[in-house]
Amino acid sequence: MSYLKKYLQSPQAETVLLIDGDLYLYRACAACETEIDWGDDIWSLSIDLKEAKKVFQKTIDDFCDHLGTGNFIVCLSDKGNFRKELDSTYKGGRKKVRKPVGYLEMLRWVKKTYRWHIEPMLEADDVMGILGSAPGHQTIVISDDKDLKSVPCKLFRPMSGEFQTINKAQADLWFYTQALTGDVTDGYAGCPSVGPKTAEKLLKQNPSWPTVVNAYAKQKLNANYALTQARLARILRYEDWDLDNNTIKLWEPRHETNSTKT
Repeated sequence: MSYLKKYLQSPQAETVLLIDGDLYLYRACAACETEIDWGDDIWSLSIDLKEAKKVFQKTIDDFCDHLGTGNFIVCLSDKGNFRKELDSTYKGGRKKVRKPVGYLEMLRWVKKTYRWHIEPMLEADDVMGILGSAPGHQTIVISDDKDLKSVPCKLFRPMSGEFQTINKAQADLWFYTQALTGDVTDGYAGCPSVGPKTAEKLLKQNPSWPTVVNAYAKQKLNANYALTQARLARILRYEDWDLDNNTIKLWEPRHETNSTKT
């Protein structure tokens, strides 16, 4: 039985913190990188893994102290990614981005030290999204990634200090916004000529999937293209996961004219 299935089928009496392991592991390593000048224009990078481990541990401790529980899961991304099967260029630009020195060794240490979870073909965001939106479970998602605003959940964003309880209407609005604006960092374009301000204006009038499709149509792009962009933007929720078969249920638009207002 997969961890997701086992967890979702088990009642949880205590609040569980769902920590964005990818993000905070990266930051801990990056914070402890050191440049070394060997002379004669020769430089190298090094890292004190003991210090990086202390940084990561303090990060976890601070989250637990702030939120009043030591019950947490470190959520991590799998090497495989279902979105690349939808669009082979997804996150293609990140191949050029170097991981901090010692990242893989730190990842091995995290797996030996903490309660963690990876699900095949999912990103850490998806693991947090599914677990964080599951009915009957008390969870708090911890991430500074704005994409998590598209999940109906309790979300703590440490850098800004925001603590939000996001309802379905608010999550859907953010999801539609992402489907329109795209994400350059993740490598999907969204709708041409539609930025955050235009998306806000369009969705304020009618926060629904037809609004998204109409915006693409004005750029001479069909509904299938719009759907692919939306599926790339979609952080999986509990409803997007087939619990019996441990498989993804790709998002399908509802036949709607207008969603519930926030």
